[in-house]
Amino acid sequence: MNRRDLIKGTLVAGALSAAPARALAQTAFAQPKSGSLRDRALFDIAKRELDKAGSVIWKKDIVGIADYGLRSSEARFHFVNLGLGEVDSYHVSHGTGSDPEHDGWLNSYSNTHGSNATSKGAYVTWEWYTGRYGTSVRLGGLDNTNNNALGRYIVMHRAAYAEQSHLQRWGRLGRSNGCFAMGEEQFRIALLNLSGGRLLYADSLGLAEDGSTVSPRMPNLEVLRPDNPTGQEILQPGVF
Repeated sequence: MNRRDLIKGTLVAGALSAAPARALAQTAFAQPKSGSLRDRALFDIAKRELDKAGSVIWKKDIVGIADYGLRSSEARFHFVNLGLGEVDSYHVSHGTGSDPEHDGWLNSYSNTHGSNATSKGAYVTWEWYTGRYGTSVRLGGLDNTNNNALGRYIVMHRAAYAEQSHLQRWGRLGRSNGCFAMGEEQFRIALLNLSGGRLLYADSLGLAEDGSTVSPRMPNLEVLRPDNPTGQEILQPGVF
């Protein structure tokens, strides 16, 4: 499934015919108020991915960008408000299959069923529904790196392992099955600002708050020590 195929869906077709969508498409984008190197880079990425997605995205005021080049202890999920020129950043989890060492760093992506890994690429946010974690947001993958998202049940949802209390205790967030999991308050913000036809983009950008680029991480020597060569989690058995 490619970007254009998604337009054929009933939900997308209905939204594309709505007058508010046409108005949003014509809205001029502001420049980031902070003027920081990171925010300018995030604005450029948001605009680039909106251009690539085209009419599949029918609400173009806010873009979500998950920067998996940063550790899960960092605020790496950015709400890029192109209308107001603002960037707000929060925490987000990645998949167990992307971080088998459970050291907080995403090592790899996968679009494969059963991988429990995060998938990179652009997504369109769809409707809310009630699932295992309560209210969740369905996602449609727009690239060949994430076009199995719907079938893999890759969604946005809240999770206890993505709460600040978990981060404070363990120094990193827990892992999902590939979903974009957030704490209660952060997810509430996502519901209000990112659902219903907006763009979510995931990639390893490594954009630090000060504008520098984070270097590729070094192996976690504690987890990969000789008596634990497989990298199996040894500090928190049973914690995901």
